[in-house]
Amino acid sequence: MKPAAASTIALATALRDHFTTVVLPMWRGPGFNTALKLPYEALSAEDHRPLAAERYRAMACARQLYVFSQAGDAEHANVLFDSLRHTFQDTVHGGWFYSVDAQGAPLDTAKDLYTHAFVVFACAEYARRSGNRDALTLVHNTSALIQSHFAAGGDLFNAALSADFGSVTGTPLQNPLMHLTEAWLAACEATRDNVFGAALRRLAGAVAHHFVHEPTGCVAELPIGTSGNRLEPGHQFEWFWLVKQAGAQFDGTGLAEALSRAFDFAQQHGVDRETGGVCASLDETGAVKDATQRIWAQTEYLRALACHDEPAALAALPRQIELFQQRFLHPRGWFECKTPAGDVARADMPSTTPYHLATAYAALPA
Repeated sequence: MKPAAASTIALATALRDHFTTVVLPMWRGPGFNTALKLPYEALSAEDHRPLAAERYRAMACARQLYVFSQAGDAEHANVLFDSLRHTFQDTVHGGWFYSVDAQGAPLDTAKDLYTHAFVVFACAEYARRSGNRDALTLVHNTSALIQSHFAAGGDLFNAALSADFGSVTGTPLQNPLMHLTEAWLAACEATRDNVFGAALRRLAGAVAHHFVHEPTGCVAELPIGTSGNRLEPGHQFEWFWLVKQAGAQFDGTGLAEALSRAFDFAQQHGVDRETGGVCASLDETGAVKDATQRIWAQTEYLRALACHDEPAALAALPRQIELFQQRFLHPRGWFECKTPAGDVARADMPSTTPYHLATAYAALPA
């Protein structure tokens, strides 16, 4: 083993140890509402006290289901799966509620593609780990519902619909489509059913056609040509990883070639040379639009470096892990957002962030 590889493994092991000994216990314990059997939305950084609960989101429950499934905590994953089904399923119109209130009653009943994608993603991982047939059924049924109800023109999918699916309240956006890609990749792995492969290829082609910014290769947040569009470095790194995972499935779509350029653009313009901090967004020329450094974008940069074929990217990984650990982790958890100067821009710790940590750490060398 090369010394660099050995140091990378040691650094990655430290991140995983922090996750196992600090992060997971937070969400088994103080972060879990034992009455509703749902994760709280966020915890205080000082004492792990739950922030006052105004809502609980299906997406947050699904992300935690993924995290505890991946961690091999079958007992907690079983509870989260049951809660997801019994709390957030719309038994009248089908699909999934966006959120419930502090008492667990339906709050926002709109139908949200981002939420539905995470249900597919989490249930696929849970089914793969547990063998639960009900979870596999939900993967297939929710995917079929997405294709029939959320479909928009050009092989895209609308971002949001009314509670009864009768009207479009949000047209196609990059982020839900990216997470749908992630979900269908997970469904492919869990089911080996080519229906997901076919759906993935159509979606990848649609994203390439409607969202790829040709001068940079970046996947924009809004369809190309929309005023006020932006490019998020974190999403370029996330798409880079997804394209790597898809492999030959995306051949002919142009996404692999685009994301290779997007990685270089995001790294050049979106990563601070000294601190390693990844900014929130750029404009189409590479100028910073939002300088906030959110932890999820840092984790996606780690994951992209870890799967990159170029020696320079792999060589940069150990130092980037060190910078991430120093800047964003602490003995009681993590810092959700920082300014470029290193000040904490958001003090609480959301229940959705462990998913980002888990997916990044799984991609690092072991």
